[in-house]
Amino acid sequence: MTVGPEHLIIAPILIPFFAGALMLVYDERQRRAKQTISLAAAAASLLVAIELLIRSKGNALTGNNDIGFYLLGDWAAPYGIALVIDRLSAMMLVLTGLLSLPALIYAAAGWHRQGQHFHSMFQFLLMGLNGAFLTGDLFNLFVFFEVLLAASYGLLLHGGGQLRVRGGLHYIAVNLTGSLLFLIGVSLIYGATGTLNMAHLSNMVPVLSSAERPLFHAGAAIMGLAFLIKAGIWPLSFWLPTAYMAGAAPVAAMFAVMTKVGVYALLRLGFLLFGPTAGASAGFGAQVMIAGGMATVTFGFLGVLASQGLGRMAAHLVLISSGTVLAAAGVAMAGGGTEILGAALFYLLSSTLAVSALFLLIEPMSREEGGIASLLALTADAYGLDEREEDRQPEVGLAIPGTLAVLGLSFSACGIVLAGLPPLSGFVGKLGMLQGLLAGGAATPALSWALAALLILSGLATMIGLVRVGIQTFWTGDSDPPRVMALEIAPVMTLIALLLFLTVKADVALGYMQDTAEAVMRPKIYAEGLLGAPRAADAEQMSDEGVWP
Repeated sequence: MTVGPEHLIIAPILIPFFAGALMLVYDERQRRAKQTISLAAAAASLLVAIELLIRSKGNALTGNNDIGFYLLGDWAAPYGIALVIDRLSAMMLVLTGLLSLPALIYAAAGWHRQGQHFHSMFQFLLMGLNGAFLTGDLFNLFVFFEVLLAASYGLLLHGGGQLRVRGGLHYIAVNLTGSLLFLIGVSLIYGATGTLNMAHLSNMVPVLSSAERPLFHAGAAIMGLAFLIKAGIWPLSFWLPTAYMAGAAPVAAMFAVMTKVGVYALLRLGFLLFGPTAGASAGFGAQVMIAGGMATVTFGFLGVLASQGLGRMAAHLVLISSGTVLAAAGVAMAGGGTEILGAALFYLLSSTLAVSALFLLIEPMSREEGGIASLLALTADAYGLDEREEDRQPEVGLAIPGTLAVLGLSFSACGIVLAGLPPLSGFVGKLGMLQGLLAGGAATPALSWALAALLILSGLATMIGLVRVGIQTFWTGDSDPPRVMALEIAPVMTLIALLLFLTVKADVALGYMQDTAEAVMRPKIYAEGLLGAPRAADAEQMSDEGVWP
């Protein structure tokens, strides 16, 4: 990537912003126009994200501070607003784009007609997600968090119903509390350091005085608590299963990446502020991430075994994914090396795609009475939930032949990936983490073996839970095959194809993740790249003088 202002970096924020605002002008009866605009905007955002990822693969590890940036208002860092692109943020942008298109195509089967402004809220959600991955300062991270949360409130409640209202109100209350904690933490950090620029903070932390450091640690801990809430860490994850299973299918599929925003923030700030070069603050919070991640994985696989409905089971699989990555990141922060972090990033990508596909399979698999529909009905009775008949109305497009075979193969592929079984990509990620742990990745052998055992147990529990649902759905049902539209199964097949591609190209993808992990664990690349970023006027002058190409 060229060392200089990259105007393309702001495109993933501006494209969904203008698309969402434009669609507010259209009447709700003009859904086809809204759908076209939304799909075009999502496709454009994905293409931009892929281009940014390609550019981020340049010389990020050569030590030349090769980093992409965009200084809004042409104010030099740390005084102005800065957007930054590197390997990690580019990967998260691509992952968001890969989930958005299938979710929107699935929504075209009828889900977007259940309420107002679906596509506008979806685009504002993308704007918040992309902005959170790109921003280079804490205050704007808070701003983009609020944008994505505000959009997610509307999307979760989209279509109404008792379950959605109940889960949505819990979701809103918990996330408003998290936002308050975030703001308190940011204010304490600013009081201790006088800056909110991430790169500037990275340089300031090692030289903080003994009087300033406790206040800074307190602010970081409070802010980190907000990120842990968003990541679904146990015991702060009580709200997540009900909220995620309550959302409409395309909304839940997109929410699979929402917990990864909290994981991303903890990864980014953890290594920038508390990495090996942070002096007295080195490793701060790493043990909390390890313990919290392991507890979350335990809670997640117990929830999978206890769940009778596929929706609640998929929500607990989201927790297993987040907990696994957090625990691995904590081990890396504590001195575990890049191998385990690179494998954890690969696992993050693979498990998020698989969980998203699983959320899209829930409704088609439960459309007809019998099998899993009976289990869902029992779950609804047990929890006092409504049947959500309004969800069972998509009838747009052509029905596909061989419905049960297609659903069964798709469900099996998701199960294999999430359980970490060979030969698909989930096995590659888990095997990489196990190799890193058993090669001395954790501080103590006992911790390495404990986390390795959890990875294996979570895979076993996932396999047992999903096999039980598969048997109930595909072997015991006596009714006719459900009528599934091509618009509903095509997004699922797309996500499965991405998982297969990730498996075939596992060596390339894992190599990229290892390079990403190495760059993340060298915060000097990020800090010096941003703080040394020239303003556009200065860059133009340097270019004219032949100093900077």
